Amino acid sequence: MSSERYSFSLTTFSPSGKLVQIEYALAAVASGAASVGIKASNGVVIATEKKHKSILVEEHSIFKVEQVSPHIGMVYSGMGPDFRLLVRKARKMAEDYMYTYREEIPTTRLVQKVALLMQEYTQSGGVRPFGVSLLVCGWDENRPYLFQCDPSGAYFAWKATAMGKNYVNGKTFLEKRYSEEQEVDDAVHTAILALKEGFEGQMTGDNIEIGICTADGFRRLSPAEVRDYLANV
Repeated sequence: MSSERYSFSLTTFSPSGKLVQIEYALAAVASGAASVGIKASNGVVIATEKKHKSILVEEHSIFKVEQVSPHIGMVYSGMGPDFRLLVRKARKMAEDYMYTYREEIPTTRLVQKVALLMQEYTQSGGVRPFGVSLLVCGWDENRPYLFQCDPSGAYFAWKATAMGKNYVNGKTFLEKRYSEEQEVDDAVHTAILALKEGFEGQMTGDNIEIGICTADGFRRLSPAEVRDYLANV
């Protein structure tokens, strides 16, 4: 009960040493749509479920897997509007870096900048934390990268991870199935199976989104390509 006295203040620690608003933001992430990321030997795969609240929604008007720069992409679990803002700011960071140094921003550097922005929103008055966790995938220095950024501003490098709804079962599945030798095609199949752990209903090319990042750059798979992968699972 004592923590509830501090739950409306972002910048005040509770007696137990917690910033309760950040915990609430993490709860928003945990109740969001499931997302997974898997690093393969020749690239990275990110995937998420994309269920619409009505069959009348135009299915491909909104995307959850977004490209930030030619070789970096990201996906989220949590609040979509917060993700849109972070994508816009991340693209601006990538453009600024390109303008200054005449080269693409390294994945690690972009993740650090985005995490710094998210951390600023945990230490300022009159704002709230971002209600999203991000999976950022990239390819530079001839190797793949996969990072997770949380509302607290913490970021981690992963071989494979899951977040959002039912993330515990997703991570347990990935721990059993992950192999560092697998290639992108196998990683896509593993990502689809990981999403199936908590998926309700029938998977189609329209209700999941997949992005892959290789030495050729980042791209979002078309619904037809996703259906081909689903047929082979």
